[in-house]
Amino acid sequence: MKLKTVAVATLFAVLPVMAFAQSPDTTSTKRIDKRQEHQEKRIDKGAQSGQLTDKEAKRLEKGQKRVQKMEDKAMADGKMTKKERARIEHAQDQQSKKIHRERHDKQTAK
Repeated sequence: MKLKTVAVATLFAVLPVMAFAQSPDTTSTKRIDKRQEHQEKRIDKGAQSGQLTDKEAKRLEKGQKRVQKMEDKAMADGKMTKKERARIEHAQDQQSKKIHRERHDKQTAK
């Protein structure tokens, strides 16, 4: 009787862990999507304020599209691995630095 109780308790403890391990990692895409949206707003504000020239804004938008393609490719199978997430976040870091650099250089839109 005691063995049966232990087996049932173990089963209830292991099932949620197994279900969680198999579920796709969608929380990372929310974070990535939110960051993408924020960076696009930064580009738009820079273009509106004149901090970015048209050429700079187009180049930065192209970079944003490249990062989005990376995310789409990573999510094509329904889940994102830690390695894919790290690669996308690194690309977003680089893109963020480019946005900052272009917005704070001496060039302004005429």
